[in-house]
Amino acid sequence: MNVTKVPQLMPLETSAKALMTVMPCLLFLYINSVMVFALLKKPFFMDSPRYVLFGHLLFTDSLQLLLCMMLYLFAVTQVRMITHVCIIVTQFAVVTIKISPLNLAVMSLERYVAICFPLRHSTIATSRTTRIAIAVMWTVASLDSFTQLFLFISLEKTGFTTQGFCIISNVFQLQVYMTVNRAFTIVNFVLVSLIIIYTYVALVVTVRSASFHARNANKAHRTVLLHLLQFCLCLVSTLFSMINSASLLNVNPSIALHIQYVLFVGLIIFPKCLSPLIYGLRDQTFRCVFIYYFTFGSKSTVESHPRS
Repeated sequence: MNVTKVPQLMPLETSAKALMTVMPCLLFLYINSVMVFALLKKPFFMDSPRYVLFGHLLFTDSLQLLLCMMLYLFAVTQVRMITHVCIIVTQFAVVTIKISPLNLAVMSLERYVAICFPLRHSTIATSRTTRIAIAVMWTVASLDSFTQLFLFISLEKTGFTTQGFCIISNVFQLQVYMTVNRAFTIVNFVLVSLIIIYTYVALVVTVRSASFHARNANKAHRTVLLHLLQFCLCLVSTLFSMINSASLLNVNPSIALHIQYVLFVGLIIFPKCLSPLIYGLRDQTFRCVFIYYFTFGSKSTVESHPRS
């Protein structure tokens, strides 16, 4: 969280805000953990690239929630951190933010292959290609962070052992860092937008032209539409760093802090809490298994799950 130096709030107000931020994070971290556990417990899910990619999305979103919560608490409690530790934490958080839209793009491509090329789906969407796709996602998402780290080592005169508040703008102060970050962000989102829009249009065409599997195709194109909605939520999250700046919040510091808090909850926490539920709970097969483990087995709907 990009928090600037402001006068300290009253302890009660600070504690209340921290509680209202941490509790939803912990709740959805638990929900995500149960979802991942449900995926791991059923071999059927782990053999399906669709569910493997969904599990990867849950994992990265959970990491992002956890890191955002940590950075927020560090900012509220004004924890001072050694520069190299701050760089590791913040850049890892940046990587998880960039992975989410890439994961959605790959999930859309998987649905596109399943419907438009059903006979080739089993040979294209294999466990090996899924692992390769995940490795490529992490590589692409890390390019920005590695570039900024290389520039930091080359340009900065300060040492890695300097202590200060763990804020990205405090560590990467030169304009070149912002330029590089915006360039990678724009390329990333343009690429993901083209992939998701293309797959959505292709599936719409398939629904109208192929009546023999129109039901499955129609369901898949709704799934890609939800991916587009999730992608919009990811885009909203990335707007936080642009909106949440001292130049745009040219108001009283105490008021700016309240605005920053609302932006943080609305643009970072809420989309990440909502995103897994949008995709996960609409899947009837997975929903049965999730409810079974979420209720500690009190509902035996998991028994009806095929190939479980």
